[in-house]
Amino acid sequence: MMVPPIETLLEAAGSKFSLVSLGAKRARQINSYYSRLGDGLGSIVPPQVDSTSTKPLSISFDEIAAHKIVPKEPEEPEEEVVVESLVLEEEIQED
Repeated sequence: MMVPPIETLLEAAGSKFSLVSLGAKRARQINSYYSRLGDGLGSIVPPQVDSTSTKPLSISFDEIAAHKIVPKEPEEPEEEVVVESLVLEEEIQED
């Protein structure tokens, strides 16, 4: 049985793709944090939850389930920019 439950993770992430990409990205950050712990750089955010697991991916899933890590929605391009690019494409096609 998986802890935290997959349903909880999917609710927090929104989709399977978001869950996988967010979990993998955060697991890499956690792995970097532990590998550079003695360097004293402090540029990488440490784990945000107390976890019994030692695996970075499991820790990242615990963070997602606790809503400590949330996916960032991509910004939609402004309508003006989209219209301008369409006009430029039409001008290129006319030439």
